[in-house]
Amino acid sequence: MLERFEANNGARIYRLPMMLFPNGFVGYAYVVLEAGPPTLIDSGSGYPPSNEDLLKGFDALRTEFGESVQWSDIRRILITHGHIDHFGGAAFAQEKSGAQIGIHELDRRVLINYEERVVVATKDLRVYLERAGIKPELRTNLMQMYGFAKKHVRSVQVDFSLDEEHPLDGMTFIHTPGHCPGQVCVRIGDVLISADHVLARTTPHQAPEQITHYTGLGHYFEALHKIEQLAHVRVALGGHEEAIHDFYGRVTAIRASHQRKLERVFDIVRSADHPLTVSDISKAMYPERHGYDVLLAIEETGAHVEYLYQHGRLEIANLDEVEREDNPALLYRVA
Repeated sequence: MLERFEANNGARIYRLPMMLFPNGFVGYAYVVLEAGPPTLIDSGSGYPPSNEDLLKGFDALRTEFGESVQWSDIRRILITHGHIDHFGGAAFAQEKSGAQIGIHELDRRVLINYEERVVVATKDLRVYLERAGIKPELRTNLMQMYGFAKKHVRSVQVDFSLDEEHPLDGMTFIHTPGHCPGQVCVRIGDVLISADHVLARTTPHQAPEQITHYTGLGHYFEALHKIEQLAHVRVALGGHEEAIHDFYGRVTAIRASHQRKLERVFDIVRSADHPLTVSDISKAMYPERHGYDVLLAIEETGAHVEYLYQHGRLEIANLDEVEREDNPALLYRVA
């Protein structure tokens, strides 16, 4: 259901729901009016159901809320971060509107040279899965699943960068890396478009910086602290799930959730009678995961292992093998 929010600076913000992937995963795009020219924030996944829902959302703006905005009125498409469920529909939205596209510079290359990014990211992930101790057959299956969802997207032109130092018509941008290198939250008066940095129920997914720079739990914690310093956020609107009316309480809860995960990982390693790989720890953390969720669990576990290692609580137990072999599985023990 399309929803309307009003900021205290007079902007009207409409949240358009979309079925992003065939598995029922729902997300949102936002149409912002009265904050400069009509602006679209995020564009869905680009899958046909997502595009269709985006079109229906524009129809509902007129039929349910009496807004006269047409696709041709949209002059800017702001992408909060370089994950497919947020930018995969950018080419579709740009073709419909002729609008210019903006994204943070750290995610710019994902859009302008998408094909290169897929090749490099796939290689980095394969190397990491070897290092995490994933068996060859499972590694092959995970890589196939990783690549499947990325085949329908193509590169698009980026016209400008979303920069903290350069507000746009009352919209300000806060760089919040961790979940994604170039993720930004967009402040519009007392409303915050929190993208996937802060969600209402889910603790946003983390992956280790060993796969992609500017991800990792350390960057995420720093960005949480940064966003927490914003004053007078009345409501936060994420890329998924419901609106957040206790933004500061939710930030505190997310931080606490990650601290519990860190202690859980540490306890698993401490209680083991031999050093463990990330794969071993992930199976203990998330024993019931299947399919693509196995990959997400490995990345989430890896981010927490990486953080504990960076902060001196874990160490590598097989240094001789690491020195001798090209890319062996890393074995962790308590430091």
